[in-house]
Amino acid sequence: MLTLVVWLVLNANAAFAIERFVTVLVIACPHALGLAIPLVIAISTTLAARGGLLIRDRRGLEDARSIDSVVFDKTGTLTRGEFGVVSIATVNNLPPDDALALAAAIERDSEHSIAKGIVRSAEERKLVIPSVQGFAAIPGKGVKAIFNGREMYMSGPALLRSLSLTVPNRLRQAAAEADERGQASIYLAEGGAALALFAVADMVRPESYEAVRLLHQRGVEVVMMTGDARAVADSVAAELGIDKVFAEVLPEQKASIIEDLQRARKRVAMVGDGVNDAPALVTADVGIAIGAGTDVAVEAGDIVLVRSDPRDVVRILELSRLSYRKMIQNLAWASGYNIVAIPLAAGVLAKWGVVLSPAAGAVLMSASTVIVALNAQLLRRSQP
Repeated sequence: MLTLVVWLVLNANAAFAIERFVTVLVIACPHALGLAIPLVIAISTTLAARGGLLIRDRRGLEDARSIDSVVFDKTGTLTRGEFGVVSIATVNNLPPDDALALAAAIERDSEHSIAKGIVRSAEERKLVIPSVQGFAAIPGKGVKAIFNGREMYMSGPALLRSLSLTVPNRLRQAAAEADERGQASIYLAEGGAALALFAVADMVRPESYEAVRLLHQRGVEVVMMTGDARAVADSVAAELGIDKVFAEVLPEQKASIIEDLQRARKRVAMVGDGVNDAPALVTADVGIAIGAGTDVAVEAGDIVLVRSDPRDVVRILELSRLSYRKMIQNLAWASGYNIVAIPLAAGVLAKWGVVLSPAAGAVLMSASTVIVALNAQLLRRSQP
């Protein structure tokens, strides 16, 4: 309207004034500006879903680009939440794999969680587990079985003491080191002496090592929060290279710890899988739930890791940054195009013979829309 009025005031003929008026309307049609953000949102959400990231709240993905501290729950998130053998010490030149295979054979019929962890560890190493006979549980102490006519025991320290079995110094030292790390010590024994010691603990996910390393590469602080004892927490933290540890945390304290980090001017993402993690997931700037976790945790999270892979946390941060960059590029193009093209359409350079016809304006408007759309599609090629 301003263009039309100005040209009429300047005594331009009505046809020219109306042509300027129409060209401005065509140029100003906000297709590109309207597509700049929604196209990027649609493509990034699709990429996330294909990569195993379920976006429940779009705000979570948009805020992830500014995260500088990621808090992980330990059990079920950084670790598997199941026991496994983390180290083996043997005597009398007994190969560790042979000791583990024999231990798995003795424990195979046991229902104890630690026994299942020993069997699982042997299977993961693809060891051939021999056959044993005469399996018997010794309540509260361990199990025994017959292997090639030899009576073998799998036990903790209590059974060793009750049977007065000898523990070589090498195994005593390995047991002391396991105790310092908060790990359980399980012995393989025969006759009057222990033959091997297995340090058993909640197994760290293999993916956790790379997740922590990649977060550090991006300058993100990694924090672990757990209700486990300090020795166990420190052992896992040292193994993974975690920056800060909160151990022996009660469920109701988790949200408070997130708030303390936020008060320290940290932008915090919380990663968890349990009912106890739900308040912390809601309190954090971005809540990330492990897909294999509880329904309560999944409902509390902004983003769900369908594959339960902690490395996907890094992919969330990277996808957020890439999406934001594309949004800014599209907005810059759509806005910059209007800033230049609208004055030309209005005829500010008409004195020098530079004018845009409505047809030319339509072409430019369409071209800007195509450019914004193509630029958004390039996000597919730069996905993390």
